[in-house]
Amino acid sequence: MTPAVDELALLKALLLEKSVRFGEFILVSGQKSSVYVDCKPTAYSPQAMPLIGRAVLRKIASRGWHPDAVGGLTLGADPIAFAVARESTEQAGRPIPAFVIRKEPKKHGTQKYVEGLDETSGLRVVIIDDVCTTGGSTAQAIRGAEASGMHVLGAVCLVDREMGAGEMLQRDFGCALESVFRLSELAG
Repeated sequence: MTPAVDELALLKALLLEKSVRFGEFILVSGQKSSVYVDCKPTAYSPQAMPLIGRAVLRKIASRGWHPDAVGGLTLGADPIAFAVARESTEQAGRPIPAFVIRKEPKKHGTQKYVEGLDETSGLRVVIIDDVCTTGGSTAQAIRGAEASGMHVLGAVCLVDREMGAGEMLQRDFGCALESVFRLSELAG
């Protein structure tokens, strides 16, 4: 096995241990599911952070995207974007800063949607998400990034639930969605 395959196997094991639950659940989208994925316990773990950062960087490279920064809607995207930024210092040939998109602009001071970057206008970015179901939070992040003057190259999520997010993002935003894992790979 290659190191990347070994890392993906380890990351999959961590997700299965910490983030995937079986039962009856209502998702944010309102849909019912027998599988629930909460990536935060995995994404916040020190063992997973470098694995996540390198896996997402490989997805970005496989698409030929050369972002100036990566980020997404707080809270799900935060640890993933930070892991990508950290690993980019060694893996991507150049550091790729992270940013956070607020769910609504600050009500005081600069009233910004985007935190972590001095200037956003014209930046080429990749939107990050933890779990994509119908794509609502990723779409919100794309709108926030574009409202801040950013050009969205595409999106990467840790787990795609395969419930229409990719199709919606392509149709409504012309945005390709990549995923490190599909739900069928974790729950199959």
